[in-house]
Amino acid sequence: GGEQQMLAIGRALLTNPRLLVLDEATEGLAPAVRREIWQCIRALKATGIAILLVDPHLGRLLELTDTNVIIENGRSVWQGSSAELADRPELQRRYLAV
Repeated sequence: GGEQQMLAIGRALLTNPRLLVLDEATEGLAPAVRREIWQCIRALKATGIAILLVDPHLGRLLELTDTNVIIENGRSVWQGSSAELADRPELQRRYLAV
């Protein structure tokens, strides 16, 4: 589980990307392993690599992200900061099933 995710992230980093896309990188992992992945993502963010993150764990996303985009049916329906999204529970309920 987590080791495979870390390996996949490491392999992607070997290409020296400007953008790293992580689609549900923590899905199905044990909480302790999930925390390790989040720490890895936090460290990557500190390097300046742009990261596109898709994950169902909104609380963690809000801790890590600068800009959030909500996409519905392939179209952007909202964009803003983590603080803005945290202060908009109606958006969270409507689009994120929180």
